[in-house]
Amino acid sequence: RLSSSVNACVDVVLSGVKLLEALGLEPGDGKNHAVLNSRQDLKEAFAYFMEKGAAAERFFSNAESFHHIAQTASDYPGAQLYVGGNAALIGQKLAANPDLKILLCGPVGPKLHELLDDNVVVPPESMQERDEFHLILEYQAGEEWGRVRAPNANRFIFSHDLSNGALNMLEVFVSSLDEFQPDLVVLSGLHMMEGQSKEMRQRRLMEAVASISDIPTDIPIHLELASMTDQDFMSNIVHQQVFPLVNSIGLNEQELLFLTQSASGPHASLASWSGVPDVGIVSDILFWILKEHGKTAERASDLTRIHFHTLAYHILVTVDGYWGNQVAAVAAGARAAGTQACATETIDTSKVFLKAPLEFVTSQIEAPSKISLNPDEPVVHWQREGISFHFTPVLVCKDPVRTVGLGDAISAEGLLYSEVYPQ
Repeated sequence: RLSSSVNACVDVVLSGVKLLEALGLEPGDGKNHAVLNSRQDLKEAFAYFMEKGAAAERFFSNAESFHHIAQTASDYPGAQLYVGGNAALIGQKLAANPDLKILLCGPVGPKLHELLDDNVVVPPESMQERDEFHLILEYQAGEEWGRVRAPNANRFIFSHDLSNGALNMLEVFVSSLDEFQPDLVVLSGLHMMEGQSKEMRQRRLMEAVASISDIPTDIPIHLELASMTDQDFMSNIVHQQVFPLVNSIGLNEQELLFLTQSASGPHASLASWSGVPDVGIVSDILFWILKEHGKTAERASDLTRIHFHTLAYHILVTVDGYWGNQVAAVAAGARAAGTQACATETIDTSKVFLKAPLEFVTSQIEAPSKISLNPDEPVVHWQREGISFHFTPVLVCKDPVRTVGLGDAISAEGLLYSEVYPQ
């Protein structure tokens, strides 16, 4: 029995260029906006990230304008509607396992309810009259829009989502745990709070922390991070608030770099990744998170596990003595990435390729060991001061059918295979 909270919505997936054309927007120069206040901002931000080929997620502040865009998007021929929101996606992914019962708390509207698996239980307090729509604008490698050309396939996500942003369902969630008695809790959606004012966000974060503290200590908690732009907020989550309360976190390379920049960790001066993120740099930051914010004899933190995923490879990092079955867990996550992106039941070798470095160093700070991948044993293991690293390359889908929710599917699958040692 697993339960998943807090963000749930309907994802409307379509071509970004086609939607912008349908809205009558002309191609122009890209420009980054932390919050989208208009269609002009949307157009500029989309162009900015499409040119980089980077994933991003933004809040659209104008309700009326957003509603019109969402309507245009969901009516667009070829637009696809899916279960969305990290919590709902993780719940839906886990529900594919017939032996599991999932409790999902998040704002569930009529369309979302219809899309959810039968194994997913939604408490009545979580139901609402209108769906929260998130728009996912995809672009393909080499696709052009005006002067902008995408170096690779990716997507740009935006929404006007107040109910997920205020984490409205967190208390409902924690109060339904007594009855549901889960074996694992998955939390996500903290990034949605960025659309709130600073005061409101700070207050909600304190309340969220109080709620999370009420979850019985014998139930492991996994927190899935997502794209964020506010360094102070991220720093709060890391330092005094959320990290010490959870047992496990899942994140990608953008979130990892943003985290180290926000909390002045190692390699914080690195502005952005170039190409495949360097394994040594990634490992240094992951090591620092667990060393500085994870569980040690002196520190009252529960954090003992990080599942890092990037397109080319995954690393599962654990504090020794708390988790087992890491080899299977990290391999299962990598397999989920290849099958879900290509929308195949099993890995189809004609549809995937290797992008991971075949040789790498395990650190850019300490005297590193150099590792060469061995195809017969694709999961590589190394250790550093009581912390274990399990690395696996990913069989990357050549022509991805669907990239949305990939991180959630990876984390869910990895969790399914992870073994928690009772303490």
